[in-house]
Order: sequence, then structure tokens, then C-alpha cells
Amino acid sequence: MKTSVIFPGIGYTVERPLLYYAGKLAAAHGYDTRIPVQYSFRGGNIRGDREKMQEAFVEICRQAEEMLSGIRWDEYDEILFISKSIGTAAAAAYAAKHGLQVRHLLYTPLAETFLWKPQNAIAFIGTEDPWSEIGQVRMACEELSIPLTVVEGANHSLETGDPVRDIGILEAVMKESRQFLS
Repeated sequence: MKTSVIFPGIGYTVERPLLYYAGKLAAAHGYDTRIPVQYSFRGGNIRGDREKMQEAFVEICRQAEEMLSGIRWDEYDEILFISKSIGTAAAAAYAAKHGLQVRHLLYTPLAETFLWKPQNAIAFIGTEDPWSEIGQVRMACEELSIPLTVVEGANHSLETGDPVRDIGILEAVMKESRQFLS
């Protein structure tokens, strides 16, 4: 049996394009169940505020632990964590804490994600992402041998503001994600 778990960002829900289509890819690749982790943080704007970022991370991890507490991971042959933004750090921390061997789709990961040394992963980031420090992400991916796709001109949602280009970016990201799952 195979399962996928989706760790969204704070404002980027499972219905948004990257996570929605990644969930569909997982289903197409035989992941029987899809578990969307739902959490919230009401601490206001956290960008650039290390203390609030840490507070958000701790709260998100607490909520993820609570939501996933009843899952018997040993019943699954394969586990896929699909994550976005701060959800990438929560997913990596959860896998490390529980000693899980998972595959990671890391969409616009934060530099902090790599503190937990995710393995068997692929990552995507935009050059105009104000939330992620691209140099740190690039260096961490190199150190951990994680393939990183850098999208020129794309923001934290891997979008540029040009809808036609954004659809092309989404298609390219999903093709790479599908290849990773194959």
C-alpha cells in the first residue's frame, strides 16, 4: 500500500495548483490514500521575522503531529510527502522525528527545511521568491544531492504574473514531479 501526505503552506492550500495537481499525480502513480494536513497560524505577517517564523513552524508541526497521530506508517510500502513553503520544513521535520523513509516533493522550500536532511527528494524554487533564500536552498540541495529546478522570474507560488507562462511552468513542474514518481 502507498500513501501521500500533503503539507501545505500557510496561505497556499491543497486546492491551489501545485498541490492540487501533485495530489492527482500521486493518485495516478498508485498512492492509494491522500492525507491533506490542515493547519492554521493566526500570528499575522511572519516574513522576515525569525521569531514569528519559528512560532509558526512549531505550531504547524504541533498540528501536523495531532492530525497524523493515528496513522500506522508501518502499514505502507511507500510514503510520499508533498509539501509547499513552510510545509516543506514541517514535512522534513516530521519524517526525521518519526524515522520515516519517504519521498519528498518540495515546492518552494524554505532554507530551514534542509536542517532535517530530507532524502529521496526533488525541489522547485523561483528566482523571485521573497520567502526562500535561493542561495541557501541551492547549496543545501547540492550538499544533499537533491535535484533543484530553479524557475527564472517566478515567485513563491512559482508564478510570474503572466497566466500563459504560469501554466507552462506548472506543466513543466508537474512533468518533472511525474518523472520523480515513476
